[in-house]
Amino acid sequence: MTNNQREEYVLRDGIMNLLSDGEVARVSTAETAEKLADGDEYIDLEQLEQGVLRAHSAPTPMGRVLPRKAVGQNTWSKILMKLARSELRTIEPNQPVPTPRST
Repeated sequence: MTNNQREEYVLRDGIMNLLSDGEVARVSTAETAEKLADGDEYIDLEQLEQGVLRAHSAPTPMGRVLPRKAVGQNTWSKILMKLARSELRTIEPNQPVPTPRST
C-alpha cells in the first residue's frame, strides 16, 4: 500500500465515521437505488480528490456514492471541511489554495 492509498483510506474512513447510524442507513439505501436525480450532489468515495460532484444523465457509480441528501447539513459541512483539509496537505509550494466547493 502506497502512502497515497493509505491517506485515501484514512480520509474515507474519517468521512464515514462522521455519519450517524441513521445517516449510514440512508447512505446504504441510496447505494441500492438505480441512480441519483439530476442535480443531486454527492461524493464518490473511491475518487475523493474529485470533491463534490453533481449527478447528470451520465451513470453514477451508486455503490460508492455518499449523496448529500442522505446526510444532515451539519454532517455535510464536516465532510466538506475534511475534504478541504485533505486538499491542503497535497498542495505544492507556490500553488493556489483550493476553496471549498459551493454547497
